[in-house]
Amino acid sequence: MASVTRRCLEATQAAERTAQEVTNDHDKQIDAEQRVYHGGNTMTAVDRGKQDRVLDWGGFPGRWEITRSTADTDGELLEMRFEIEDVPEDGPFVHTHPHAEERYEVVSGVLEVYVDGEWMEVAAGEEHTVPPGTAHTFRNATPVEIINIHEPALQHEAFFRRFHQLVTEQGVSLPPEGFKDVVLLAMLTTEHEEDIYAVSPPHWAFKGLSGLGRLLGYHLPD
Repeated sequence: MASVTRRCLEATQAAERTAQEVTNDHDKQIDAEQRVYHGGNTMTAVDRGKQDRVLDWGGFPGRWEITRSTADTDGELLEMRFEIEDVPEDGPFVHTHPHAEERYEVVSGVLEVYVDGEWMEVAAGEEHTVPPGTAHTFRNATPVEIINIHEPALQHEAFFRRFHQLVTEQGVSLPPEGFKDVVLLAMLTTEHEEDIYAVSPPHWAFKGLSGLGRLLGYHLPD
């Protein structure tokens, strides 16, 4: 009887050990799967994040990369790297940033910056800061690479991303050629008037075009 009891006890203990081993192996497998799963997702997110940071315009204003995003700096600033191969006759429309300064740091080439009615050249190794509320734009006579900073970031990143979507997803041309192109850019600018404020063409003209765009049923990217 004692022998039977002992064998039963041993069998029970062995079964418990086996069950524990199976449980441990299962837990290890789940943990490994989770690491692979989350690691895979993390890598995918990182890769996707890197891809999302590149704004390729297919021409002017070239290829942009967000090197320090609004989230990276907790809203302190937005930093982008511009690589502009095309040489346009004119740059973006003249505008101000009412509540942020903009800084151009030229890595290669020569950038031409228009500030308060005058053009100036900013060569490689030089930088220029545009104070808040100052009318400005830029252009390049040769291929140029620059670091562009808006400080604070405000909603500039959202503006540029939506601008990029208009070009790449809705076919808006740069410079705008068709009536709808002009209206959509006016709508976007007036929605972000705390970030960018049109000077030439004047802001009131952009406001009027924006109202017309809404009446026509035009829609901006989210």
